[in-house]
Amino acid sequence: MVHDHRHSVDATSQSRASHDITVEEHGAPSLHPSDIIERLSIDKEKYDVVEVAVSPVQGDGEFPDGGLKAWLIVCGAMCNTLATFGYVNSWGIFQNYYQETLLSSSPPSSIAWIGSIQYALVFLPGLVVGRFFDLGYFRSIFLTSSAILVVATFLVAECKEYWHFVLCQGIMVGLGCGGIFGPTAAVVAHWFKKRRGLAMGFVAVGSSIGGTVLPIAAKGLIPAVGFKWTMRIFGFILMAVLGVSNLLLERRLPPRHVEGGLLNLRAFRSAAYSVYCASAFVTFLGVYTVLTYVGVSATAIGISTDFAFYFVAIANAASLVGRYCAGLVCDRVGAMNVMIPFTAGAGILTYAWPFAQTKSSLIAVTLIYGFCSGAYVSLLSNPIMDMGETGDVGRRIGMFMSILAMGALAGPPISGAISSATGDFKAVGYYAGTSVLVGVGLMSVTRHLILRKMFGRI
Repeated sequence: MVHDHRHSVDATSQSRASHDITVEEHGAPSLHPSDIIERLSIDKEKYDVVEVAVSPVQGDGEFPDGGLKAWLIVCGAMCNTLATFGYVNSWGIFQNYYQETLLSSSPPSSIAWIGSIQYALVFLPGLVVGRFFDLGYFRSIFLTSSAILVVATFLVAECKEYWHFVLCQGIMVGLGCGGIFGPTAAVVAHWFKKRRGLAMGFVAVGSSIGGTVLPIAAKGLIPAVGFKWTMRIFGFILMAVLGVSNLLLERRLPPRHVEGGLLNLRAFRSAAYSVYCASAFVTFLGVYTVLTYVGVSATAIGISTDFAFYFVAIANAASLVGRYCAGLVCDRVGAMNVMIPFTAGAGILTYAWPFAQTKSSLIAVTLIYGFCSGAYVSLLSNPIMDMGETGDVGRRIGMFMSILAMGALAGPPISGAISSATGDFKAVGYYAGTSVLVGVGLMSVTRHLILRKMFGRI
């Protein structure tokens, strides 16, 4: 007779361990689970015992959701977003500067490809990085990517030709950022569940800090020390910030070898997951357009170049408030309930942006747009975290990011081509605003597929 028993043993002052024990007894009567350990220690020769270790299954109540260690993880993740999205979201200052000086012979749409490659590669490596994270490879990838980002930034200072900037500032900076940002949300998912929205809101604040400080720093440094030393100073800043995050960040749960390889195509059997991925792709065709071209559009309506530099910083400063508020509200009403109205607001303001013809009106549009877009981007990964098991979260987020990366890659150059063809930014606003609002529609479909009702927390 074969009896299979699953038991949990709580030793005094020791942590709980879970095991599957298969006991094969030769003619013995049935045993109560509480007698198994005692019988095994007395009559081992009568049993063939096979133990299969199983990774602990984490329930919602077992996530720390706070405490010094968990909040230090959030601090490290904030440093990550400062060094990645904060840096990449500052692209608008480079777009404006390159058009006026170093790459003035290149059309705006060609220069925009440098920033688009950056944006795309922040997300695209998530497919590989997320899978390796699930398998337990985190520290080596994170450290290597940090080194790539710092070295690439120093190399940008030496660039002279268009292809130099594409290679160093587009590809190398993008890949470095992608390797750093890719596992960031997955690490936070190991430490937070019920308060995950608040944690991710704080993490996203790092992006706003970087996107505010770096453009202002560039505005002051370039006239004072020149472009080369500005980029070198940026490299030293990134070195310090990434040093902190490398010291603080670590995974909590053990690695899990979930079924499948690099891709988990079964995730796409979920209509909600598939539609949400499509929503992000379409939204990112338009959501970065304002950040990329707001400085250029400011100079086009007569605002001085000296002040136009600040519009990127204004948008990122406003996004700080949006990211924090979104994270604060998210845990109470649900991530998607927050994202839909804020993203719709970003789409409407993208329509309005080209029609702002005075400094005050453009500042107002930029401020509100930054607030709304910041709220959207800060919660982007939250719904994906809840569309499956925590052990597969890295791969699931990675596939999602790889899809939206295609939208981030194509969006700004399309906008630049439209601007070159039409001579202004009105058609650009129609294109980008429509893309964002179509994405909102698909996000609403995702919400319905999950809830199947009008009201509910999601």
